Amino acid sequence: MLAAFKICSGTWNELSHDAKAIRESVFIQEQHIAPEDEWDELDAVSIHFVVYEYDQAIATARLLENHSIGRVAVLETHRGLKIGQQLMQAVIDYAKHEQRPFLKLPSQVHAIGFYQALGFKQQGESYLDCGIPHMDMYMALQ
Repeated sequence: MLAAFKICSGTWNELSHDAKAIRESVFIQEQHIAPEDEWDELDAVSIHFVVYEYDQAIATARLLENHSIGRVAVLETHRGLKIGQQLMQAVIDYAKHEQRPFLKLPSQVHAIGFYQALGFKQQGESYLDCGIPHMDMYMALQ
């Protein structure tokens, strides 16, 4: 039986409690990113997205004013269920509705194929961010 997934978008004030818990689990605990590297002033000015399975927050992402998507995370217990794909499609649809010209994101190298399947293209050279190999990716929307 398929669970009922709901995707909410809103401000950091509205969604921080749930988004924070997911990011702490995925980035700080799993990937060993330092808390001071995870939390920044951009949260306050971003649109946040949280996926809920019933009442449990299971995935999150944020969309910045500069059209950059970041902090995309799915709880380990819910990976492989296409939740990340649904989350990203919600962010893309939101950006299209706002008539943004493009989207960009810093992909961890292991996730490049995931973003390519959504229509993002690699841009530039790979680089290290918090000790993790990344590649910038880009999608034109108009």
